[in-house]
Amino acid sequence: MENPPLEKLFYSSLVTEHIVPKGRDFAFKRWHNNLINFAKQYDGFLRCDLCPPLRCKDRVVKWHYIIHFDSPEHLHEWIESADRKRLLETGQDIFNAYRFKSFTTGLEGWFSQQSGSSENKGLGPPRWKQILSVVLGLYPVVMIQAIVFSLLGIMQSWSLAGSMIINNLITSTILSLVVMPFISQRLSFWLQPAYLPISPKTNLLGGIIVVSLLGTMVILFGWILAIAK
Repeated sequence: MENPPLEKLFYSSLVTEHIVPKGRDFAFKRWHNNLINFAKQYDGFLRCDLCPPLRCKDRVVKWHYIIHFDSPEHLHEWIESADRKRLLETGQDIFNAYRFKSFTTGLEGWFSQQSGSSENKGLGPPRWKQILSVVLGLYPVVMIQAIVFSLLGIMQSWSLAGSMIINNLITSTILSLVVMPFISQRLSFWLQPAYLPISPKTNLLGGIIVVSLLGTMVILFGWILAIAK
């Protein structure tokens, strides 16, 4: 029998925590059953595991459940579905809040294909790829900013502490709003989520592109600085 493609072996799960006022357990379980009945109608649904409640001292109960789908695509369809969003809105009368944990390094948000507050936003690429990609975006922004500010004489008389905070604010804004979305889109074939298999050829190609671009920029900025002197 032919083995299925490796990427089909990676199921996707979403862990959610709901904070429920004490005495509202029955209402929450009824709401949760309704949620699962709707989820079962979506492609790829496997099962949902409801954990025993955690009763806290501040008169609330924490309920956790893990919902499983057979692929990231099917999980995303459920997360972004109108049915789920409507159920979360109606559930506001039952639970105080709900939350999820998805970020690990603090960088994945720049590499997410999703937008908004989607629960699968944190499924980013391996950390070494994130670091290389951030350097690829950060290096030209810092260099161009430094050259332009030097030529125009901006903040030359400022203290190091004052100029540094302004420079960091400008750099972070440009990086987050413009540069990193551009890089993550252009390198999306390489910046795949860590749980998905990727061929050595693709890994090598992406690495060569990033290193080549960094090397080219080092030479280019060195030439510009030499001329500016």
